[in-house]
Amino acid sequence: MKTLFTQLPEWAKKPLRQLRSTLYHGSARFCPVCQRSSRQFLDGGIVPRADAQCAHCGAFERHRLLWIYLSEHTNLFDGRKKEMLHVAPEKCFESRFREKIGSGYLTADLLDPNVMVQMDITNIQYPDQSFDVIYCSHVLEHVPDDKKAMREFQRVLKSDGWAILQVPITSEKTIEDPSITDPAERLALFGQEDHVRRYGPDYAERLRETGFSVDVIEITDLVDAETATQMGLTEASGEIYFCRK
Repeated sequence: MKTLFTQLPEWAKKPLRQLRSTLYHGSARFCPVCQRSSRQFLDGGIVPRADAQCAHCGAFERHRLLWIYLSEHTNLFDGRKKEMLHVAPEKCFESRFREKIGSGYLTADLLDPNVMVQMDITNIQYPDQSFDVIYCSHVLEHVPDDKKAMREFQRVLKSDGWAILQVPITSEKTIEDPSITDPAERLALFGQEDHVRRYGPDYAERLRETGFSVDVIEITDLVDAETATQMGLTEASGEIYFCRK
């Protein structure tokens, strides 16, 4: 979602970033993504939340939780050559992934002109077993045929690879109705004008139905309560859906 800040030219953003860093100077919060401390996190989010976004790198709760998992519980940063597909790349991750993964890092999106490849994830233009790692976050809730996209991810993932496929869990059970196309109705039922469903905890089973084995990782699996507070990890962080063939 574009904000006034994101639409500013780069020369105008720099002094604002410096001012924000000064205003939020402190040590009560720590962001594992950029490894910087602050007095508190910024308020923010499509659903507005207090103490949510890192003042330095822009990471939200779910990004901070994921970075801990990637750094401490996967082989993503072990220095070995990998082919990684990153769908709808987040600014707080993109440059860091590019630096750590190198030439094997590929960004993709259906509409964003700034990615490396324009891609419809229900029809991925790469052969079977092309990628060691696939990361796609908060995209599938926009895709009418999400199971087709899941099958495509499963197809292009290498046999010994892994994928993290994140969605917002905002319902007790997944609800969808393809006949609803009016943005106002989608907002009322699905929480956003361009969402086509709300996912529930049965999302993991939805992934399994398309051929993945799935582990669901929660905050308490990764950090203790004190660390969670310092890193601003809350219910808004969600769970991590770690998928293998």
